[in-house]
Amino acid sequence: MNKVMAILERYLLPIADRLGKNKYLNVLRDAFMLAFPLTIFGSLFVVLANLPFLNMLMNDKQVGEFKRALNPSVNATIAIMTIFVVMGIGYYLLKSYEGEGIFGSAIALGSFFILTPFENGAIPLDRLGAKGMFVGILTGIISVEIYRRIISKGWTIKLPDSVPPAVSKSFLAMIPGIVTLTFFLIITHLFTFTSFGNIHDFVYQVIQTPLVALGGGLPATLVAIFLIQLLWFFGLHGQIIVNSVLDPVWNTLSLQNFEAFNAGEQLPNIITKQFIETYTVGLGGTGMTLAVVAAMLFVMKSKQLKQTGKLAAPAGVFNVNEPVIFGLPIVMNPLLFIPWILAPIVVVIFTYFAMATGIVAMTTGVAVPWTMPLFFSGLLATNSLMGGVLQIINFFIVFLIWLPFLKALDNNYIKEENKIEEEEFDFSLES
Repeated sequence: MNKVMAILERYLLPIADRLGKNKYLNVLRDAFMLAFPLTIFGSLFVVLANLPFLNMLMNDKQVGEFKRALNPSVNATIAIMTIFVVMGIGYYLLKSYEGEGIFGSAIALGSFFILTPFENGAIPLDRLGAKGMFVGILTGIISVEIYRRIISKGWTIKLPDSVPPAVSKSFLAMIPGIVTLTFFLIITHLFTFTSFGNIHDFVYQVIQTPLVALGGGLPATLVAIFLIQLLWFFGLHGQIIVNSVLDPVWNTLSLQNFEAFNAGEQLPNIITKQFIETYTVGLGGTGMTLAVVAAMLFVMKSKQLKQTGKLAAPAGVFNVNEPVIFGLPIVMNPLLFIPWILAPIVVVIFTYFAMATGIVAMTTGVAVPWTMPLFFSGLLATNSLMGGVLQIINFFIVFLIWLPFLKALDNNYIKEENKIEEEEFDFSLES
């Protein structure tokens, strides 16, 4: 076991460290977080528009009018999520180069719109949602890189210091902006000579569809979960490292489900961003440790584990579990390595097949705050009671997997506590 740990520490940790510090992955993470409040807003009204008991309160005409009244909340947020991601990438990437982030945002958005095909004078909504996500990500990164390289070469218009800063900055951005946008205009024109007609369809068919299909499969998901757990075991934030790589795929899968759900169509994907968050993080945080906290509180007998359980419980209910990870501890604890890795993998497999067989509804793509407590997050993510029930079942699966390992740890602590008490008793007799 020690040899395996040494090998992993030697080869895995440097790779994880490089990924964690990667500029583009950090920018992607921040860009998706920029869109998060908006998706929560849109999701809230989607849930209201699809409450199962609406037909009991209103007739069909009133239900239709109610849903139409709420539609702008969706069309202005989740349905055009790619726009916010592009803006976020442009802003955060240029800012990371110590440039004016707002100009990066504007250039990235303008470049994306140049690449986006118009139909009858308007942009189809799907190009601004799931279908355009990968084009948006690539455009945001490439546009800023071209823009900032031109600035670094000094190909700019510099005005005297007496000119107001807003005017000076605008002129500074003029030549780099023109060159960047012209580059994407040429790309758009060149693609009219291909069978795809535009870069959107090219990226969607050649890059996005295969990547999404791969990332949406069970094997790739299990690898991701394994890496998250393994990195956390060594004290690295597995979510930030792995999610920053896979979030574009998982969010695209979520958007596809959301668009289908909003249109009343069959949901296409089991694996989504909400699947990952609701049925892994949503059970007490990374590693699904709410069941571990319950076991420490109600089953274990040692003072140390009971005290750790008491300290971890309030935060654990809201899926914050650093008190467990570092207080139990789980980090670098060989005795707990197996349940830490095994429990999430078993739960993900069980959850996947529960949804694949239709026993439990798939996640709808509606964004649910990761701090939402157990049962309620499952109910909201799937728009069904069984979604919450599945979380409870998963809770007990984790509980049973961890129980023998916690009992072994508990017995060790009891022996240590008894030994300390005996030593204290003997000392008191001597004195």
